[in-house]
Amino acid sequence: MQDGTRLAAIDLGSNSFRLEIGRVDHGQIQRAEYLKETVRLGNGLDSQRNLTQEAMQRGWDALARFGERLSGFKGSQVRAVATQTLREARNRDEFLLRARTALGFGIDVIPGREEARLIYQGVAHMLPHDDLSDRERRLVVDIGGRSTEMILGQALEAHQTESYRVGSVAWSMKHFPEGQFSATAFRKAEVAAKAVLDEAVSSYANDRWDVAYGSSGTIGAVADILQASAGAAPGLVTREGLDWLMDRLIRAGSADKIRLEGLREDRKPVIGGGLAVLRAVFDLLDVSEMRVAQGALRHGVLYELLTRDDNLADMRTATVARLAARFGTDAAQAQRVSDAASEIFVQLMPAARDASTLTRPGRSLRKLRWAAQLHEVGIQISHSDYHKHGAYILGNTDAAGFDVSEMNVLSQLVLGHHGKLRKVEPSLEDATFAAQLMALRLAVVLCHARRAPESGALRVSNGSEREFRVTVKGDWAERYPQSAHLLREEALSWQRIGWRMRLSGC
Repeated sequence: MQDGTRLAAIDLGSNSFRLEIGRVDHGQIQRAEYLKETVRLGNGLDSQRNLTQEAMQRGWDALARFGERLSGFKGSQVRAVATQTLREARNRDEFLLRARTALGFGIDVIPGREEARLIYQGVAHMLPHDDLSDRERRLVVDIGGRSTEMILGQALEAHQTESYRVGSVAWSMKHFPEGQFSATAFRKAEVAAKAVLDEAVSSYANDRWDVAYGSSGTIGAVADILQASAGAAPGLVTREGLDWLMDRLIRAGSADKIRLEGLREDRKPVIGGGLAVLRAVFDLLDVSEMRVAQGALRHGVLYELLTRDDNLADMRTATVARLAARFGTDAAQAQRVSDAASEIFVQLMPAARDASTLTRPGRSLRKLRWAAQLHEVGIQISHSDYHKHGAYILGNTDAAGFDVSEMNVLSQLVLGHHGKLRKVEPSLEDATFAAQLMALRLAVVLCHARRAPESGALRVSNGSEREFRVTVKGDWAERYPQSAHLLREEALSWQRIGWRMRLSGC
């Protein structure tokens, strides 16, 4: 990107919404503006894991203000990501529908490991780059409102990522109701946090890293308090400092009675839960001190925007390849289906031919190719129901580079590519999805014998509403009677859900 280009990242966290605007300067991003709103979306999850109307309204109002500030930005300059609260919320679609309108840009709900990867990118890019620092093995910890991310990495590469469902907002609500502090409450909160984080002990043991860094919210807040009130070194959290802070909170007895320099008012309601989780991390991983990192999730998003079209596409392609290899798919068959599906899709959506992946047609074609590459990921589990198992795998996999909605589209395409169509009928209201699914199903028919089909065997076009037209060339049906039979069966499948696949020459 050209120097001076503005980029913006929005982090819809469980406690705060943050907007970071930067300017590109010789491959680096310099902060131009930073806005933060304490929304406490995570406080708004009820016992049924639905966001309350009040919490959603706080989020919509904040995003509307962000949207006003982003007036004039192009879609390629902005990315908004949502984390644990919206991963959990059962009514997230209701929130996101209005949220995207308020902000004026799309919002990606990202999986936990993808959040962790982006956090590491933000931290690593904001640290010095030289031979010494690039050899440094790093542990990065980010304690958010409802999740804690841990990453092992070196230089700009994250080697291991994980997300745990424990955070400052959730633990404050559960273990410090009404903001009341006691030694017993802290002990119970730490034990509960260790129970969730216990599996991190072997993966993130202290012989696997040289320096521990803490990113964002809780850890930065604790460091600020220790520096301002206890005379600690700037940007450093120690075991002794954590003991000191817990003692001060217990003495205060409640959040509204805390009088500590460096503690912001908006952090008081969640400091107890955040401190308990941080103490659990220190104990489990035998951390003696943790440095506060300047980078965070939003910075990782910004730096990825610099090369989003190329590097992110490469990462997603690599992720697809890893998934296909892990589940033992037939690579040759996957490529045959991908090629055939692509040929059919560009007949249905001509704008997708040679289109950039910055455009919707280009992105749609790319997703179709990924779905074709993965359409048999469930075949090792069951030959008869492999499409159902494949859909489950994709719908429940944290895939590097992908957000939740993208994986849901791939999951639905894999689910719908075989068998009855009723199971994906709601998704067919989207015309693009319907075209993708038609292309994928026809490609599977053409490649059913696990050999490449004749190029141009079918001509496919859109008919009237809820109608596709498929024309078979020449004597193809006579030469491939089984394929012709499967095409006729396919036409019946669409007819059963109120669609029409008008078949000619077969």
